[in-house]
Amino acid sequence: MGAYIIRRLLLMIPTVFGIMAISFLITQFAPGGPVEQALANMTGQNSGMMERITGSDSGDLANQQQDGNTGYRGSQGLAPELVARIEKQFGFDKPPLERFFSMIGNYLRFDFGESYYRDISVIDLILEKMPVSISLGLWMTLIAYAISIPLGIAKAMRDGSRFDVWTSTIIIIGYAVPGFLVAIALVVLFAGGSFWSLFPLRGLTSPGFDTFPWWRQVLDYFWHLVLPIFSMGLGAFATATLLTKNSFLDEIGKQYVVTARAKGLTENQVLYRHVFRNAMMLIIAGFPGAFIGVFFGGSLLIETIFLLDGLGLLGFEAVVNRDYPVVFATLYIFSLLGLVIGLVSDLTYMWVDPRLDFEGRNV
Repeated sequence: MGAYIIRRLLLMIPTVFGIMAISFLITQFAPGGPVEQALANMTGQNSGMMERITGSDSGDLANQQQDGNTGYRGSQGLAPELVARIEKQFGFDKPPLERFFSMIGNYLRFDFGESYYRDISVIDLILEKMPVSISLGLWMTLIAYAISIPLGIAKAMRDGSRFDVWTSTIIIIGYAVPGFLVAIALVVLFAGGSFWSLFPLRGLTSPGFDTFPWWRQVLDYFWHLVLPIFSMGLGAFATATLLTKNSFLDEIGKQYVVTARAKGLTENQVLYRHVFRNAMMLIIAGFPGAFIGVFFGGSLLIETIFLLDGLGLLGFEAVVNRDYPVVFATLYIFSLLGLVIGLVSDLTYMWVDPRLDFEGRNV
């Protein structure tokens, strides 16, 4: 077991390096980089940001303009010295290879630098947004699995019954309807859109949250989570329910179940002593992936609709604004965390079924 864990940890190094290298290479050819965006702002639309970048006021910038072409779109009429100053501010005055290995060296020390457009370090920015995404991802996954696993087992035990047919109809509808459409419908119906105003529309807490007693803080927190979690969880609930049902049906049809029944065991004994452990292995394996999917990217539209300032919205805004320190830092952290959780998932397999032999695996 120890050798397997060490082998997996060592494989994470080239994997993360490859992810970062490919992403870095793609950004080198992407139009509208941070330097070009800064040059576009020189038209006067955002002189405040340019003051922070160049250390000059708008009058100084105007005096430095002249005819010329530095190779950037939007650089016509600007002094090459000014463009060079902007390149240095963003770190683009160095060759791409040097910038890449400098970034990797900093990331190995978990030094992610500062955002291009916000006066805050990247790690502080991520920590600031993380509670929202953790709340959405964790509670949605736990609630979806808490409902779907018992329901999937019940459907497997009553396969083909009226209960199975009706619940399957509801599950298929839940799987087919996109989460953002459900979110919009819930806002219209229950968040003051056109009918009732039963749930809040913005944030995870109400004004004055810190002054509430603890029990009211708990209620207020979950009150804000109801609509976002329902919107996000419908698809995950449907997937997990069908996965659970099919996994249990597959195990119930195997020979060892027939043998257990022939020995006189009751259906509950067969189900929970023999079938449950084998069938749950696939469900457990999907749990980390489901959480990671929601935590890292699945909540973007939901965060936007319900005005929740989390990691999904942060990543989207960073890509749009070409805020590369935020883009690469989140990619690095999420890739590393995803690989670690994949290892944890494999170890969870062993906890569920100790018969698994990790030492005999090649990876």
